[in-house]
Amino acid sequence: MRSIQSKNTKPEIAIRKGLFARGIRYRIHAKELPGKPDIVLPKFRSVIFVNGCFWHGHNCSLFSIPATRRKFWIAKFAQNQRRDIAVLNALHAAGWRSLTVWECSIRGPSRLELSQVLDMVEAWLHGTNESLEIRGKPVLD
Repeated sequence: MRSIQSKNTKPEIAIRKGLFARGIRYRIHAKELPGKPDIVLPKFRSVIFVNGCFWHGHNCSLFSIPATRRKFWIAKFAQNQRRDIAVLNALHAAGWRSLTVWECSIRGPSRLELSQVLDMVEAWLHGTNESLEIRGKPVLD
């Protein structure tokens, strides 16, 4: 688990490359902002988090609680989710807008086309919503 990256992940890089190709400029991992957002867009006073479904306990096909040490993992996911909420509240209180792009929207059986995800990101940037989550499409069993 130690070798798993917390920044510059493949989904994060895909979003960054797509935004750059569309002419949208940004900063990455701003240490002065709560939660060190993955992508910071000062022009839009907006931040983007690209969250891994496993580490943030997202309710999707990419998430499952490990079979060993279940109590530890359940507590870990709950702690991560509480921290995520606190970070978003602090950002909103400081006047920043936030977008969360879930890993399942970019990879896995419920993924969307990357261009579709980027269209949603761009529409949100030019809109007025304070926050948005982009998730993968529902998978029918």
